[in-house]
Amino acid sequence: MQNVFVLLLGFPGVGKLTVAQELGSLLPARVIDSHWINNPILGLLDDDGRRPLPDSVWEHTAKIRQAVLDTIATLCDPSANFIFTHAGIQENTRSLASYEQMKDAAERRSALFVPVRLLCTEAELIRRVALPSRRDRLKSIDPEAARRRSRTAVVLDPKHPNSLTFDVTAVSAEETARTIYARLIDRLG
Repeated sequence: MQNVFVLLLGFPGVGKLTVAQELGSLLPARVIDSHWINNPILGLLDDDGRRPLPDSVWEHTAKIRQAVLDTIATLCDPSANFIFTHAGIQENTRSLASYEQMKDAAERRSALFVPVRLLCTEAELIRRVALPSRRDRLKSIDPEAARRRSRTAVVLDPKHPNSLTFDVTAVSAEETARTIYARLIDRLG
């Protein structure tokens, strides 16, 4: 399998990075976690993982994302596979712009682009987001924010012809990765 872009979409805490790491060993692929892009900016702030960040933060992370995607599109091995993570929210302009950046980079490489929505129940999302290990990677650890998000927002659904959706509430990251991998093989036929 060559020149595949998988974009894992889901709320913070759903397990995007864990699934990406499992899937990355199957493809193989480089994992480009959203925090790999965001943390150069987030690490400069006095962020406690609970208070909202200023909106202007995301303008800066978008520049980093674009530089990473430009490098992938123009300098990386044309056969390389990539897995991206993104906490995309439906009807959120910033989320859609990030999605479009990644889709455009895939198109520039003529890569197979596969957006994958990862969903789970509110109770499981709250349990996962509160794990202390998340804070080490500058990730949100606020269970109340996770509760609000799960009740008021929807994970970005790009309606792309290659889109997949999985409920990962009671499914391991390894099993989810194997299922995504099997679907990719089917699509590449």
